[in-house]
Amino acid sequence: MKYIKQRLIAIYGETDAQKIWTSLKEKLLKAKQTHTKERKQRWDEKDLVLITYSDQFQEEGKPALATFEKVFDRYLADNFEIVHLLPFYPYSSDDGFSVIDYKKVNPIAGNWEDVEQLSKKTRIMFDYVCNHISAQSDWFKEYIKGSPEYADFFTEMDPDTDLSAVTRPRSTPVLTKFKMEDGSERYIWTTFSEDQIDLNFKNPNVLLKMIDVLLFYIEHGAEYIRLDAVGFMWKEIGSTCIHLEKTHQIIKLFRDIVEEVAKGTVIITETNVPHKDNISYFGNGSDEAHMVYQFPLPPLVLYTINRGDGSALTNWARNLQPAGDETTFFNFLASHDGIGLNPIRGIIPEEEILALVSDLKEEGAKVNYKKNPDNTQSPYEVNVTYLDALNKRADDDDIRMKRFLSAHSILLSLQGVPAIYIQSILGSRNDYDGVAKTGMNRSINRQKYGLDEIETELTKPGTLRSKIYRELTNIIQTRKAEALFHPDVPMEVLDKGERIFALKRGYDSQNSLTIIHNIANEQVDFQFSGEFVNIITGEEMTFVDTITLDPYQFLWLKSIN
Repeated sequence: MKYIKQRLIAIYGETDAQKIWTSLKEKLLKAKQTHTKERKQRWDEKDLVLITYSDQFQEEGKPALATFEKVFDRYLADNFEIVHLLPFYPYSSDDGFSVIDYKKVNPIAGNWEDVEQLSKKTRIMFDYVCNHISAQSDWFKEYIKGSPEYADFFTEMDPDTDLSAVTRPRSTPVLTKFKMEDGSERYIWTTFSEDQIDLNFKNPNVLLKMIDVLLFYIEHGAEYIRLDAVGFMWKEIGSTCIHLEKTHQIIKLFRDIVEEVAKGTVIITETNVPHKDNISYFGNGSDEAHMVYQFPLPPLVLYTINRGDGSALTNWARNLQPAGDETTFFNFLASHDGIGLNPIRGIIPEEEILALVSDLKEEGAKVNYKKNPDNTQSPYEVNVTYLDALNKRADDDDIRMKRFLSAHSILLSLQGVPAIYIQSILGSRNDYDGVAKTGMNRSINRQKYGLDEIETELTKPGTLRSKIYRELTNIIQTRKAEALFHPDVPMEVLDKGERIFALKRGYDSQNSLTIIHNIANEQVDFQFSGEFVNIITGEEMTFVDTITLDPYQFLWLKSIN
């Protein structure tokens, strides 16, 4: 406990830390006494994460979580050990990320009993939307009323303040004007939208309230906790207001708390930023996030297959430093958000990023832009399903599936814990009707389904959905059965030419896997020899001098001793 108090002092100083310490200590002791559920310690090759909405599948008159459970039991449980339920709380915008009440379940999804029922079958990742809260929340409504308890819960600012140094993830203004109940006007910090009000963590009582939410989630079964938009939590005028030291201290405090109360709970930071900033959230390797999102991976794999050139991916992956004994990467290709571009700035020349964006727009993708300090705009996110991002509209389904599976082979073979978005394993295409309905570009990759509809498509022979589901399931099952895919097993990236992305997992030549991808739309030959078994097909393969790979073919080759 003393380390937690020391962390509070580092954030607020002795006097302000003491104001909340007694209350916090009581909360932690109670949480520790009441928490009895055993939790898996760390991770292994069997750990794959499914990213999904709680209302992804629906039946009339039934809570969506109960319907999700049916689909999970029938089609997904064997593939995924962990389910990331995107925010399932009442919300006012942004498909859940403008939370009205942190401690309630959206009635469409069900109730806490439905969450608990699912947690009996899989480990669950909760979204902890810790940077901001809905303008429709009771907290903000009380602030508007002038309630003393909530007077400093949000960051007020003179609109003439120079905020030009502030990093902007959106093109909207930093400050939003609100009218108080007494008729006065206040300008409040809103990093993401006028409906998402940033919490003021300079007020220790805000931190105390949010720790209460964190403990509530642990009590209700959260084994993974995703810190949404966490890089923006602390504000200092004159700075970028992102990745500040006090933000890191708060995350370290969260880790101290979960390890005190429920060891085995995993803290994962969501910071869609360049790699060097992203990995700073590992701290010293044992005091901050257990996992960080591998944000360069989605745009980099897309760029690689789009160009048929693996050089950039090879160079990037070769220079990845191992995460450490107590940390690992959270690898993914697609998510509920778009494909972020900022993480590859500095890896890929800007003109090539813009060319990629142009090509994707021409093929039907949507693009969101951010505002730069000089008032220009740059694309920060491409909105598209990953299946459609990899392909042109005129492509046939055979080549479409080959590119898609090759991309996922890369995802599943890299060092770290892989996560697959629900739309990917369902083989989903762009949902333009969803965009037209909501007016949001991100809706292109957030389609929801009736139970009968999705079951028909998954089980009907020959459909693109059913073929992708079956093939991707086969690769996942192969990965889960192979101990050399444990996140801690070393990875060596091989240089086999610009048309190949290849890597080796293992400890020595006698106990290793060589994973080879042809990322081009042409046959490729290269020097290679040895005796192997392709663990995906079970076929024994001997190569004397060369190996020939068809377009987008990949092999998982285990050495035969």
